[in-house]
Amino acid sequence: MQKQYKLITPGSSVLDLGCAPGAWLQVACQSLGPPKNGGAVVGIDLKKVKVPSMHCDARVQTVCANVMNLPRGQVRALSPQQKGFSVILSDMCPLVSGIATKDAALSAELGMQALNLAVGGAALVQSDDNFQVEGQSDSSSSVQNDGGVLQLGGHLVIKLLESEDVKEFNQICKPLFRKASWLRPKATRSCSREIYLICQGLR
Repeated sequence: MQKQYKLITPGSSVLDLGCAPGAWLQVACQSLGPPKNGGAVVGIDLKKVKVPSMHCDARVQTVCANVMNLPRGQVRALSPQQKGFSVILSDMCPLVSGIATKDAALSAELGMQALNLAVGGAALVQSDDNFQVEGQSDSSSSVQNDGGVLQLGGHLVIKLLESEDVKEFNQICKPLFRKASWLRPKATRSCSREIYLICQGLR
């Protein structure tokens, strides 16, 4: 995915949601280039994740927390100069129950939380009632003023389980980003329902 889309560039600030076991942390750090280029990678997961020392340097840190309960301001505070992140990767996935509709609904909820964290109330303005996140009020204010932690021009990647519902994510994201497209990585098993929504260039 990184080779194809080059989402992470030297000096990027990267937020990795659901970072266990640490593969994206490694890819992100290596994509930042040498330390002199700057940049930062912050991983958040329910589990404690040890930074892979062989492929990561001091620019990588991890936080053990529940993304569903983290205020946007607290997440923004983890970014360089508290200016937000240029790339957000959501690799969050629910504990699979085997009930397809339940798993897909939980996956969509996690995906919507990632989108809401990234762009703030703009996600709610674009979403329908089925995708509204509890506790978040609708707002017509701009993305910059509504607390999203993704910088303008930034990129967002959301992992989802395929279902009828996830098609609405594309409709929500298209007006917010310069480009939104689906990808099933070659590394994903053919029988897996995991797909990625890649949103490039936050407007």
